[in-house]
Amino acid sequence: MKFIDEAVIQVLAGKGGNGVASFRREKYIPRGGPDGGDGGRGGSIFAIADRNINTLIDYRFARIHRAKNGQNGQGSDRYGKSAEDIILRMPVGTLIKDINTGEVVADLVHDQQKVLLAKGGNGGIGNLHFKSSTNRAPRQFTFGEPGQEFELKLELKVLADVGLLGMPNAGKSTLIRAVSAARPKVADYPFTTLHPNLGMVRVDQNRSFVMADIPGLIEGAAEGVGLGHRFLKHLARTRLLLHVIDMIPPDEATDLVHEAHALEQELRKYDEALYQKPRWLVMNKTDMMPQDKRDEICHEFVKKMGWQDKYFIISALTGEGCQLLTYAIMDYLDQHLSPQPEDPIPENELSNPC
Repeated sequence: MKFIDEAVIQVLAGKGGNGVASFRREKYIPRGGPDGGDGGRGGSIFAIADRNINTLIDYRFARIHRAKNGQNGQGSDRYGKSAEDIILRMPVGTLIKDINTGEVVADLVHDQQKVLLAKGGNGGIGNLHFKSSTNRAPRQFTFGEPGQEFELKLELKVLADVGLLGMPNAGKSTLIRAVSAARPKVADYPFTTLHPNLGMVRVDQNRSFVMADIPGLIEGAAEGVGLGHRFLKHLARTRLLLHVIDMIPPDEATDLVHEAHALEQELRKYDEALYQKPRWLVMNKTDMMPQDKRDEICHEFVKKMGWQDKYFIISALTGEGCQLLTYAIMDYLDQHLSPQPEDPIPENELSNPC
């Protein structure tokens, strides 16, 4: 299935049915009085997070979602039928924004989280409700209310604990294959990875975390070079970033320190908050180095970069150093990022349709 992480949709809730002005007309019952019923409620539109969906492709082409109107009221005290609600199932991690105001309508971060997108209009009132001791034959009734209408932008941001960041062909996809059951495409040409991949990394029986691999970022991405910044939003929810470096680039003239700093600057141009996230350095493809000089070369690279945080020397191809890396990540997540209490459910997140 094609991976789609953005879509624009229109949601149009149903109009409420009109009330009716009616009077009872039966043989032998003169002046039967008002018996006009109320109109039914218009259908509302809800979004619900579904962990079994991982793309917004359903909303790329089906853009308009319209609920039905409520039925009008009728005589003999008969109320109009309310219209059925529409449920839109979306991937967990979908951010919903109002295009016109830029306001965040909902952030679907929990499976089965349900959010009201557009409320159906209330039905009108029939003349049955206007009768009184002084108004024995009311002819008043009200029309149904219109339903809400919005144009919404859907953005999918994958939910992962750890994100892989690096130039194309740094070995990110090979790394996620080495430590998880994910099987992204691996090849020796740039931009092999064309969409984010998620992998569950199981450290032991009861300890695991989710790792995300995104397409490589190169210098000039802010100006649209390569795949640009399109997929960086998928790192926004991660707790830790791994900056993966290819220590044996295809071009021997490549300045690895310059490349590493250039990638950092591209990250900063995109989002300062993302740039400030905890980031570890992972030097990959060290199996291709002379074993007696490997540590010396890596430590010299770290020194030239002026790197102050943690760094790891690995080979994703052979698996060397990967276990040490995954255990260090798990310990970091356990120590610094203990589970937070669940956020209170906003008022517009309803457990049942209204």
